[in-house]
Amino acid sequence: MLQPTEKIWHNGNFIAWDDARIHVLSHTVSYASAVFEGLRCYHTASGPAIFRLKEHVRRLVDSAKIYRIPLPFSAAALCDAMVELVMVNRLQSCYLRPIVLRGYGEMGVLGTKNPTEIYIACWEWSKYLGEAALAEGVDVCVSSWKRIAPNTLPALAKAASNYMNSQLIRMEAQANGYAEGIALDEQGYVSEGSGENIFVVRDGKLHTPPLGASVLPGITRDSILCLAADLGIPVVEGIIPREMLYIADEVFFTGTAAEITPIRSVDKIQVGSGKRGPVTGMLQQEFFRILNGESPDRHQWLTAVPAAVTA
Repeated sequence: MLQPTEKIWHNGNFIAWDDARIHVLSHTVSYASAVFEGLRCYHTASGPAIFRLKEHVRRLVDSAKIYRIPLPFSAAALCDAMVELVMVNRLQSCYLRPIVLRGYGEMGVLGTKNPTEIYIACWEWSKYLGEAALAEGVDVCVSSWKRIAPNTLPALAKAASNYMNSQLIRMEAQANGYAEGIALDEQGYVSEGSGENIFVVRDGKLHTPPLGASVLPGITRDSILCLAADLGIPVVEGIIPREMLYIADEVFFTGTAAEITPIRSVDKIQVGSGKRGPVTGMLQQEFFRILNGESPDRHQWLTAVPAAVTA
């Protein structure tokens, strides 16, 4: 269950958590006309800091543009709102969820005359796949559900509608006793998890599916590509056959929620040694050293949150 915080940002104002409500006939309820983001704010030695704030907001703006949802606030204003929200709620670390949706107005598929509603909430949230998963890894399966095909729904948008597909993947995995599912694209190549990008390590090289494989352009995915370059790890962005998951030296998920989570088995076939591998461990270590302020923020990923204020 979510642990409520004091305030939620709504269209430029702070409102009480319990006052953040929409009408049951809002356009988004019937037609999933919403785009959203997920960000983490980390507790660092210098205080709370939001991870890659500008990049997440840019993707939110891009998603709204793809779906022709007008935004009444600039990217800079949305960034400022998130920083202030963490301050107002006096949190040292948290998860942030901005949502842009078509609200109450006309009913019908089009929805372009409905008002845009923007909500930003934040709350304390633990590790998505469990605290132990970062060290021990998780058991996953290849889902029977494929990822969305080109020219059906835009995979580059982080849209609510896309996550109906994700729910099917995750529910099937859970029903069969797995922590998560891996979806294939329309051509049968590896795409991503229900809410995570995927990386495969083979012979010292890091492989990841291209954006054309129905992959969301993950911010953490991009961060891993940057860290791999820093650490001299060769990267190949290209199609990945399903069977490569079984013969990989290492496989891991990335995402705002999952962070960097090793995969220890796929379809009950052990991956590598069956535990977190050296490349995954190296990337995890450097990732968290930057987030915790133990290593220099050389890519300017962290946006500091000033001392708390009272709304």
